[in-house]
Amino acid sequence: MINGKTITRFALSVTAVAVAGIVLMPHATGQSGAAAKPSTKNGEWPFYTADEKGSKYSPLDQINGSNFNKLEVAWRFKTDNLGPRPEFKLEGTPLMVKGVLYTTGGTRRSVVALDAATGEVLWTHSFREGKRAASSPRQLSGRGVSYWTDGKGDDRIIYITTGYRMIQLHAKDGSMVQSFGKDGVLDLKVGMFTGVDKQIDLETGEVGLHSTPLVAGDVVLVGSAFKEGMTVSTRNNTKGMVRAFDVRTGRQIWAFRTIPRKGEFGYDTWENGSADYNGNTGVWTQMTVDLDAGLAYLPVESPTSDYYGGERPGDNLFGESLVCVDLKTGVRKWHFQIVHHPIWDYDLSSAPILADITVDGKAIKAVALPSKEAFLYVFDRITGKPVWPIEERAVPQSDVPGEKTAKTQPFPTKPPAYGRNFFNVPDDLIDFTPEMRATAKDQIARYKTGPMFLPPVIGDPAKFLGAINLGNASGGTNWPGAGYDPETQTVYAQANQSAVTPISLRTPPQAFSDIKYVSGRNDQEFRVAEGPGYGSAADYPQPKRTAPAPGAAGGGRAAPGRGGAAAGGNGLQVQGLSIIKPPYGVVSAVDLNKGTLKWKVPYAETPDNVRNNPALKGLNIGNTGQGGSVGLLVTKTLVVLGDSQVTTTDQHPRGAMLRGHDKNTGKEMGAVWMPAPQSGSPMTYSVNGKQYIVIAVSGGAYSGEYIAYALPDAQ
Repeated sequence: MINGKTITRFALSVTAVAVAGIVLMPHATGQSGAAAKPSTKNGEWPFYTADEKGSKYSPLDQINGSNFNKLEVAWRFKTDNLGPRPEFKLEGTPLMVKGVLYTTGGTRRSVVALDAATGEVLWTHSFREGKRAASSPRQLSGRGVSYWTDGKGDDRIIYITTGYRMIQLHAKDGSMVQSFGKDGVLDLKVGMFTGVDKQIDLETGEVGLHSTPLVAGDVVLVGSAFKEGMTVSTRNNTKGMVRAFDVRTGRQIWAFRTIPRKGEFGYDTWENGSADYNGNTGVWTQMTVDLDAGLAYLPVESPTSDYYGGERPGDNLFGESLVCVDLKTGVRKWHFQIVHHPIWDYDLSSAPILADITVDGKAIKAVALPSKEAFLYVFDRITGKPVWPIEERAVPQSDVPGEKTAKTQPFPTKPPAYGRNFFNVPDDLIDFTPEMRATAKDQIARYKTGPMFLPPVIGDPAKFLGAINLGNASGGTNWPGAGYDPETQTVYAQANQSAVTPISLRTPPQAFSDIKYVSGRNDQEFRVAEGPGYGSAADYPQPKRTAPAPGAAGGGRAAPGRGGAAAGGNGLQVQGLSIIKPPYGVVSAVDLNKGTLKWKVPYAETPDNVRNNPALKGLNIGNTGQGGSVGLLVTKTLVVLGDSQVTTTDQHPRGAMLRGHDKNTGKEMGAVWMPAPQSGSPMTYSVNGKQYIVIAVSGGAYSGEYIAYALPDAQ
């Protein structure tokens, strides 16, 4: 197909009947006229995070703790044919407005509209981008779409293509909105820079996005993402930027540069003029907005590169900062840097949550930021003042040549960490048996250990193989984010607390990079860390297939991972078990009025590799929980989330479980089977008086699928 070719498919008779039916069924969503604003109060789910405040909350309660176990599959939608081959990492969370569900899927990052009651396809759309998509740093099918309406019948679906274009579609039939951009397309690479305002190449320039754009009234906000920053080829990477566009026309209203230019606030936090020749600091996760206050909240990632900052001395604003800007102008109102001079890959990975709370009798309009560190950073969202003190504490210093670490880092005094966020040796070492603990002590002795913010080291078998950290690339709360109950002022967060990261540095291969050190060890083969899903796009060249050997077992593609020498536990295991003791993951509730933990329970159930490990035979190890990072859904009575791993137990066949927890106590109230792990965050809605929960599953050999659950009609 020709690059830029648009394909939209819909069945005229089916679509016409379905859309007409939706218009004639106001009871399906509770709307009272065309001008009604889509809302979770109407039984809809109009934003990726349910609302523009990031709550992931719905007041629906037809599905509750007393009947969760009775949930059945209402419909399912496989994404296999939305591209030339299946996808194996589906991260989407659909929207539901006026009885129609909208989302993305497939290796082409197609947009689909489904009948929310039946899952029937109403229309599909795809945009062919060829090499531009194949060179994108973010090639998965995306995390969904955005929705805008003028309240008078002009309803639009907005999404970001694999090749970093913004496209608008008419919600009713998937046709492109010709008045937006150029024939419905806005090239977002235009205006993205390296160095000092050097325009990136429009085909191969490095920038993309998995997250959805944020619709804020008649403005749409768009962030930016890049490849993994562990093994970058140049410090002079594309610079991060957040831009606001007129939602009707695509006209740019403002741009906030996350690396300041000379003369701008924050430029002097990049010593030696290093702001001019460093990049990244994108906003690759979801943003949120306070429409009443006219403020937007931008969670910024690390600068180039993730683990070595010798090329950028200084604190490096606005790297790993929460930035509040004026929604109309993009002017910074306040900021808070979560990590000074970032070298730990503690990207701000989650949507900031806007919450109206009461602390010591005082009403506060707050913003609460979940994090990879499993800290919840809470601020007055108007002024930026921390609700509870955040202390600057001394941290270990780097001995890597050229590195200049910050002397202190911010530590919240309240709330307490809702998950484990550093590896306390020896207390956190595996302890199923004394022998395992002894082996773990011998193994960990080869690594440098210490408190949080332990700097990376040069990996050397004669000294230390790495510096042990926890979280970093994949720990704590990652891109799925947390949820919030506005009725009880409680934040709910899942945290991966077993992501042991032995960070080590090495010199890059000759001519690979202009950075002195990259992730890895000199005594090991060099590996390039690409972005999540890199190589999975429809137009990415595929290796030549060979016939399997006779008798070979059927398999499937593994879900694309983060890659890189520092990812995961790097072999830190004892008899096939993680070197860190359980629980491997937790779900927690945080009272925002008091700054305290209400409860914390193990996430999911003991994985098969632990449950069936011969070394544990005869031992009562309890529920170890699971690692991994997943999103959750908050309803009137429940916290709902699925397993990150498949298990096989006496209670269910091999698969994963979707679980409902009592949101007041954390007690599991029910669980239903899924064929594969959760890979996108769950959402809920009501159509024709029936509540549904929809979740994306995929991974291993199981290709992407959206599954809708509901109670039997008799219920």
